[in-house]
Amino acid sequence: MTKDNADIADLRERLTAIDHRILQLVAERQGLVEQIGRDKRSRGQQTRDFSREKEVIDGAVTVGRELGLPAEMVETLMTLLIRSSLTTQELHRVVAEGRGSGRTALIIGGGGRMGRWFADFLDSQGYRVSIADPSGAGEPYPGRRDWREGELDEDLIVVAAPLVASGQILEHLAQLRPQGLVFDIGSLKTPLRAGLAALAAAGCRVTSLHPMFGPDTRLLSGRHVIIVDAGCAEANREAATLFEATMAERVEMSLEEHDRLMAFVLGLSHALNIAFFTALADSGEDVPHLAALSSTTFDAQLEVCSKVAAENPQLYFEIQSLNAHGPEALQALEASVARLNQTIHSRDQAGFVALMERGRDYLARRRAGQ
Repeated sequence: MTKDNADIADLRERLTAIDHRILQLVAERQGLVEQIGRDKRSRGQQTRDFSREKEVIDGAVTVGRELGLPAEMVETLMTLLIRSSLTTQELHRVVAEGRGSGRTALIIGGGGRMGRWFADFLDSQGYRVSIADPSGAGEPYPGRRDWREGELDEDLIVVAAPLVASGQILEHLAQLRPQGLVFDIGSLKTPLRAGLAALAAAGCRVTSLHPMFGPDTRLLSGRHVIIVDAGCAEANREAATLFEATMAERVEMSLEEHDRLMAFVLGLSHALNIAFFTALADSGEDVPHLAALSSTTFDAQLEVCSKVAAENPQLYFEIQSLNAHGPEALQALEASVARLNQTIHSRDQAGFVALMERGRDYLARRRAGQ
């Protein structure tokens, strides 16, 4: 081995030792986080303290600057550590409060990814969870392929099937009149309207949830859970309590308002990204060629649309096609593209600038919460 190679090997060994020390310190930090979480729970304090987070990050950036470290890197690192800490504290709070202790829950469609998320979430609260799914994918929870085979005497029934199937299940449940709380987790409510109304008319404790996050979500801070009123205030309150131990923001609204907003929040954003990757696929440009010439904006957009492209196309089609308000969002997108196209082809610089300034003002108001 040459002297240069020996020097590199020595440096790599030192680097590996530093990496191990960093991980040991992170583990030590997590241990302190758990102690703080237990203390907060005993005092009845909230998990998250935004002022403390800012203090920690600002302090770390100052120290990092003195050490010659980039502020962006320090902020990213500390934010990652804080989010990990919050996840740990939130999980422990959910488990510690044990709101489902001694109660039972059935997840219809629990073999799907969001159904499994709810199974794990309820299990962590102490519920005895069972799954009904045609795939038979219930492990580690007891299950059956057909939800109609059981007695339906659970304290909680969650309908997590595809939208059209969920509507049919809700209508069938209305005929059976289960005594427990019933709710679906569909991202669109128009196809479920008849089933929700039938359950309410049958005197069932029914509501409708829309968890505004995906199945890989671990920390609910900054996430929203929408409670869509199906006519039973008691059911709305009971469903909301499932998330009391988390940092999720709970918002209640009507079915009509929910689907009108989802036409833009989901329908418009999905359509925009589908149009983006479809235009790229139809452009005839080679992927490696575009990747070699990518820009910051292009990379960011490509990352978002890659996530959309990886989602369930059947679900995304239902979101587009089954929402009574869906055409409004698509027409708005079509009109916006036509207006942009017109300003460019007519060389209308003032009109182009006006479009961007209007968008800038709108987004600024949104950030300000106006």
